[in-house]
Amino acid sequence: MNNKTRYLTHAAIIAALYAVLTHMQNLLLPGSATWAIQMRMSEALCVLAFFTPAAIPGLTLGCLVFNLTFAAALPLDFVIGSAATFLAALGMWKTRRVTIKGIPLLGLLLPALANAVLVGWELTVYIGGGFLLNAVYVAIGEAVVLLTLGSALYYAIKKRRLEEKLHWTV
Repeated sequence: MNNKTRYLTHAAIIAALYAVLTHMQNLLLPGSATWAIQMRMSEALCVLAFFTPAAIPGLTLGCLVFNLTFAAALPLDFVIGSAATFLAALGMWKTRRVTIKGIPLLGLLLPALANAVLVGWELTVYIGGGFLLNAVYVAIGEAVVLLTLGSALYYAIKKRRLEEKLHWTV
């Protein structure tokens, strides 16, 4: 498989996984993947941005697909939520080699920062409650998911050397 085909395939798989996992969570635990206090388990997939640039469009598209297909999503979320995911994934790719004692802590916290600012603002527009409060709620949910499930996925990929087997590292 040539590199462009591999890149597109990886991006499509990541997008599908993100959208499906978010819908499944929303079906099993209604409301846990939406609104201000949310913990989208699919956000753990953001760690794939440490291993492949294909995660940037993949995660962005996956977020967009979920938001477009979720009946309760609001119009700003199509743009703002997807933009936050794009910025977080891009930042993670750019900081993939920045570690503290082998832990990519800065990268793991970038989704919390990007989503806190953008989604926190969006929620303030739609539901009020104050920007700071909304931003803190969003950041907490993102940080918990990335520092737990995201870290576990990151170390599972590293331990099994999957990034080498799948030729993800650029």
